[in-house]
Amino acid sequence: MRLLVCGGAGFIGSNFVRQRLASTDDELVVLDKLTYAGRRESLRDVEENPRFSFVHAAIEDAAAVARAIAGVGAVVNFAAETHVDRSIAEPDAFVRTHSLGTYVLLEAARAHGVRYLQVSTDEVYGSIEEGSFSESSPLEPSSPYSATKAGADLLVASYHRTFGLETLIARGSNNYGPYQYPEKLIPLIVLNALHGDRLPVYGDGRNVRNWLFVEDFASAISRVLEHGVAGEIYNVGGPDEVDNLTVVQRIVELCGADQSLIEFVTDRPGHDRRYSLGSEKARALGWSAGTRFEQGIERTVAWYRDNAWWWEPIRSGAYREYYERQYGRALAD
Repeated sequence: MRLLVCGGAGFIGSNFVRQRLASTDDELVVLDKLTYAGRRESLRDVEENPRFSFVHAAIEDAAAVARAIAGVGAVVNFAAETHVDRSIAEPDAFVRTHSLGTYVLLEAARAHGVRYLQVSTDEVYGSIEEGSFSESSPLEPSSPYSATKAGADLLVASYHRTFGLETLIARGSNNYGPYQYPEKLIPLIVLNALHGDRLPVYGDGRNVRNWLFVEDFASAISRVLEHGVAGEIYNVGGPDEVDNLTVVQRIVELCGADQSLIEFVTDRPGHDRRYSLGSEKARALGWSAGTRFEQGIERTVAWYRDNAWWWEPIRSGAYREYYERQYGRALAD
């Protein structure tokens, strides 16, 4: 099959591309805007693969999408603005990418009659005190990020119901692993710990997340793409729920840093307390999460320690300005 992978230079997208090229004979066309978090460096090990090609464009660009979609059998849309903090400060980019961009892709998929898979998030459900969300749980997003992702999901569902487009939605829990931009909790804490920086933790640090190793989510997306029922939603949750403070403390141990570096900072507005996804529908397709959190966090810390070529340009660039605005202090050199 020939796939159009939108946002394939981002964190989850690049891991999906790498895995898909290794496990199938598919041809992959990656379309990516290359925002701050979408980086060609994340694809450098597949650049020479004859089954890989790259298109530098935004999903809102209808002409570019029309050219890229020609001849493909399916579209997988990872393209997104993903950081909640940035959505609070500058929500316009999230509306543009998630609303207009998803609409452009759906129109192109409808015109060409191809299968469409939307990659979504557990955050569309909001917070849950106990139990786990199912695919039929109501959507109660708390941030501009999750609200625009929920809107995109509803638009995708409408194209199935109204136009008969073969659509699928895969909602993942908190992903972590290699190639994740360091504004997110785990890579931020890993790199700060390796540099002896302070380790900022929102609120009391007891917000619970359902951690999912990125390679497991990538395999779930392939499973849903190949075996999912058109019009359906599939939750993909990780095998372990761990609160943020415990995650940070474990990273400190793995990095050989000092626990005194942990610093509690003002909580962000609308911070969801707990996420949890039930994944029965995904498991019924034959998927399972193969990486427990302890194994995954060890692999993740080791990857960042061993791949300074990937993150050093980030810590020396515009990310430093973002970090100083967000946390009120400069990064260590």
